Amino acid sequence: QVQLVESGGGLVQAGGSLRLSCAASGSGFSRNTMGWYRQAPGKQRELVARIFSVGFTNYADSVKGRFTISRDNAKDTVYLQMNALKPEDTAVYYCNANVYGNDYWGQGTQVTVSS
Repeated sequence: QVQLVESGGGLVQAGGSLRLSCAASGSGFSRNTMGWYRQAPGKQRELVARIFSVGFTNYADSVKGRFTISRDNAKDTVYLQMNALKPEDTAVYYCNANVYGNDYWGQGTQVTVSS
């Protein structure tokens, strides 16, 4: 089983930055596809970024050029560096691990961006 714990959320002004962290437990972290998703008020959860075991990344169009996903396999941790934050980035951000087709989720961390 995989356990994921997010941290780093908070309240920031538009244009500011935050770095989210997701600490994973369980073996085989380096082989897992990791992702960040978010759910804004009244909206469906959406993919923000993914990073595959080989390091390839995907980003939602809305965050390209502003967000960077990375992973530190030695620490079993995935990060989401968020720059140039906008009010529309306000959401609960969830860490995701896909392990042989099975999804695991963290509890989420709130990111609020004020205008």
